[in-house]
Amino acid sequence: MNANVTDYIIKFLLGESAEACSGMVGYTADVEQFQYYKVVIYPSSFFDEGIYATLASLPNFPLVVFENIPLLYGNTKVEWVGKTLVVHADVVASAYFLLSRYEEFVRRDVRDEHGRFPGKESVPVKGEFIARPIVEEYGGLLRGWLKQAGVDVTEPTNGIRRVYLTHDVDALAHYRKLRGVASAALRNRGELKCALQTFCGDINKDPWYTFPWLLECDGRICDEKRNIVFFVKPGGGKSREDIPHMNIRSSDFQSLFNLFRAKGAFVGLHASYEAGKKPCLIRKEKQVLERGWRNTICFNRHHYLGSREPEDMQFLLDAGIEEDFTMGYADVAGFRLGTCRPVRWINPLTREVTRLILHPLIVMDGTLSEPKYMGLGEEQAFAYVSELVDQTARHGGDVCLLWHNTSVVLAYHKRLYPEIIKYIAAMF
Repeated sequence: MNANVTDYIIKFLLGESAEACSGMVGYTADVEQFQYYKVVIYPSSFFDEGIYATLASLPNFPLVVFENIPLLYGNTKVEWVGKTLVVHADVVASAYFLLSRYEEFVRRDVRDEHGRFPGKESVPVKGEFIARPIVEEYGGLLRGWLKQAGVDVTEPTNGIRRVYLTHDVDALAHYRKLRGVASAALRNRGELKCALQTFCGDINKDPWYTFPWLLECDGRICDEKRNIVFFVKPGGGKSREDIPHMNIRSSDFQSLFNLFRAKGAFVGLHASYEAGKKPCLIRKEKQVLERGWRNTICFNRHHYLGSREPEDMQFLLDAGIEEDFTMGYADVAGFRLGTCRPVRWINPLTREVTRLILHPLIVMDGTLSEPKYMGLGEEQAFAYVSELVDQTARHGGDVCLLWHNTSVVLAYHKRLYPEIIKYIAAMF
């Protein structure tokens, strides 16, 4: 096992106590080494040669439960060996499994119609902890073991650290092209009037041009605690799912970009559906967006949340992307990576910690409302998202939300989104 990965995970679990305490934690089965640590986590067979990267490495159900926390690997045995506390709950392997998307790496035959790993097939859903940032709970266990061993440990600061209010711009406007106007004409006269107003000049009349409204909502959370990011498709991709293709150098987009600048919003790459299948396209799409935005692009989110294979993230790094916001399941909201904090991407193929920072996405609008996904009513959706936010605050993490400019046309999301923003804003 790569010692850099082990060290990174132990420090990640310890959080604010990492620098002071990480050297007191060992991950070894060598009894001769126990004396050098206050706490030793006894490794399971997960990383063993012949086990790693095979189906035999997947967790067994029912999961072992340690102090009401499900463990993916190890058992509940705790013993003193001399002055060292040795625990057999393998929180290092358990955290690695979630943070690295290891399950998706091993179960390549499990994908939905868009090539994504379905959340409902995942261990977090089957283990009934998708709504719990279980890696943070593993960190709590580790800090508790250090306290048992007599170490003064700093607990994480409670409360939301940062809020990322993100919006995917899949389409700028509904009626800026003749095709949209023709569709409106076939439906009813009232809609045709709106379509003609948009087509003839005033894009603010378009129902999908909700950006001023979104920025107003997002502005209710104090500036120093939130980032607003709009992920823009630069017009690439030949797949049907990449329609409509947009001209980001048009006057409409340049006006929108000026609005973003005035409001202090960031722009990120919304890598196309096709780039999800052919990640070599990411670099070119980023370059196109940079020319339109006239600035460097450092953020990415894949269209359709279509980051298909874990190791494909290397293409983001190669293209100069520093931070990715794709890591949420499309079909179920919650903690896909088991954490509510930004984490460096761990490549499960090479077992290396990389520079790419992953921002866990806790909820997407359509995940809540679409019948094929969670299909929740508004009250149910608000209660569910509120619990995810509360869990994040409990562990001092970041809240990352995704609402599309096109979704808030629907009454469901036009009511729900401001209520969620209000709920979060009240925490500061």
